[in-house]
Amino acid sequence: MTKAPTVDTTAVDEDVHSLDDPIRESLRGVHAHFARWSGQIGGYHPDVAGHIGHPAVMRDEDWADLAALVGPGTELAVRGPGHEPPPDWATIGSFGLVQMDGTDLVVEPDPHLVVLGAADVPDILDLVARTRPGPYLPRTVEMGDYLGIRVDGRLVAMAGERLHPPGWTEISAVCTDAEFRGLGFGTRLVRAVGAGIRARGEVPFLHASAANSTAIRLYESLGFTLRKRSVLTRVRTPSNRASRGTVSG
Repeated sequence: MTKAPTVDTTAVDEDVHSLDDPIRESLRGVHAHFARWSGQIGGYHPDVAGHIGHPAVMRDEDWADLAALVGPGTELAVRGPGHEPPPDWATIGSFGLVQMDGTDLVVEPDPHLVVLGAADVPDILDLVARTRPGPYLPRTVEMGDYLGIRVDGRLVAMAGERLHPPGWTEISAVCTDAEFRGLGFGTRLVRAVGAGIRARGEVPFLHASAANSTAIRLYESLGFTLRKRSVLTRVRTPSNRASRGTVSG
């Protein structure tokens, strides 16, 4: 029997800041228990998150490993411009992303917020469907601490923690029901989630669509600064391609 190749999940790119590769850095560390690997391609358990981490320059074997990890006919995003997937892949489009550093975020604990957990997932998914802050899956709540605001028992706003590269934690899923916008709920939630991150001795950061100028202005007003602009390219794996590579985790 041929022995399956060893997957080196600890390999890192030289001279790469952890925020330049936050998905794989998270999966190598705090989120290792969620990790699935195929060669140098890392991904979260499909019930947790759809994020895929990969080398900055994708080789033929990396594309093959990516297809093995996610399966045929799957749409996903790869970071960075200029990717040239194999001919039997589809390139769907791209969009701009900003990464913001929360070193100067003014944080403030808020005892009036509710801690969200597994029992709150139906309400969380309902709020996400109404507000569309980005992808959120049934087990995303396990990635970190999530806080919310309920009005008459109804969840109307929330924010929480997502990616967790060494020394940093991403603030994510910041959303407020349209009926309750303009009341400062987003500010309270971001400051409170940031307070929990800072209490662990870590630094908050976040991502936002480059086109979402309203959100970017809010984050800048709270103390976030632009760290990096990037591009996400949407691709789709071949629908009839046999999987190659070895998946672990």
